[in-house]
Amino acid sequence: MSRRLSAETIELVKLSVPALEAHGNDITKAMYARLFKDDHIKGLFNHANQGEGGSQVHALAAAILGYAKNIDNLGALGPVVERIAHKHIGYHILPEHYPYVATALLAAIEEILGDAATPAILSAWGEAYWFLADILKGREVELRSDIESRTGGWNGWRRFTIASKTRESEVVTSFVLKPSDGGRIIRHRPGQYLTFRLPLPDGTIVKRNYSISCGPNDNFYRISVKREALGQGGSLYLHDHTKIGSEIEATPPAGDFFLPDEPKAPVVLLSGGVGLTPMVSMLEAICRDYPELEAHFVHGALNSSTHAMDKHVRTLASGSTRLNVKTFYSEPGDGDAAGLSHDFDGFITIDWLRDQTPFEISEFYLCGPKPFLRALVPALVRAGVPSDRIHYEFFGPADELIAA
Repeated sequence: MSRRLSAETIELVKLSVPALEAHGNDITKAMYARLFKDDHIKGLFNHANQGEGGSQVHALAAAILGYAKNIDNLGALGPVVERIAHKHIGYHILPEHYPYVATALLAAIEEILGDAATPAILSAWGEAYWFLADILKGREVELRSDIESRTGGWNGWRRFTIASKTRESEVVTSFVLKPSDGGRIIRHRPGQYLTFRLPLPDGTIVKRNYSISCGPNDNFYRISVKREALGQGGSLYLHDHTKIGSEIEATPPAGDFFLPDEPKAPVVLLSGGVGLTPMVSMLEAICRDYPELEAHFVHGALNSSTHAMDKHVRTLASGSTRLNVKTFYSEPGDGDAAGLSHDFDGFITIDWLRDQTPFEISEFYLCGPKPFLRALVPALVRAGVPSDRIHYEFFGPADELIAA
């Protein structure tokens, strides 16, 4: 982009860093409160992550602070821009939505900072916001153009029919989805997710992301969803209120966490709980497209009652000497026994990974709940694995820099 931020704007934004560190969550909370006064804009968001203490509030506060700290080194923000752009593709956020956010953000800064939000500060943040917005909009145009140019690609919401519904464990069910229009689908990258618009029985609409749990193909997607009894309706709707033949809407596959084309180095796929879903997608792709690639599928679950897709994973691995599957149960059930229902009791550890995988040369892919990532990602870094060989996906917004 030829346009650049003015030196005055860069200086003023950096001067606002202490205020953002002190009041960032309050600013983003106030911003969302203003945005959600407009029902159309409110409907663009995933409200499972909103509200008091909501992770989206922390995620946006962290993103704004990161932007301020790196305002004179925007190259450092590349991964954040990519992640946000993919989320915007998923939620079908369009260029015409950006002005609403600008107005709400600047008003929230003024509300929370009071007299400290001088006209010069507000002007600087206005310029900084639109500079970043233009970068995001440009990247989103590229992503949408790529999606629409590929076979089976589409833009916006498309209707899918549930072709099958399979219980994988006491808490996880798989749904095979085929386009209701009978057309082809775009081949996702193994590890990506779909974003759904789901009509709840009370008439409200919720939006949720679910990882695709099958390998790329032209005909169907599979998602494998954990029933969250205390959730806000997305998984409950899918589990309890859909059947074969039900229709749901989805945007195209998105996400910057995926297995690269033509992987060369050995891969270690680490997952906790239902975080195995993108790993199964990667494993299916490896088995079909890269049979000579060394791969280690290492999964942690509570016990056999919650462990999903184990038979499927082991069947995939049985056809190759290059694939290795190991499972850990942290709370084995009465009928569970190491060596029979699973391989090891306890948790996945760095020492075990160092001993049992090609640790020094592998690419590590991780997905799971935050405690799982907090335990393993920093441990991999401390063990000397370069950050560019550690790839991880969050459940929900990335409200903390887990690898710090």
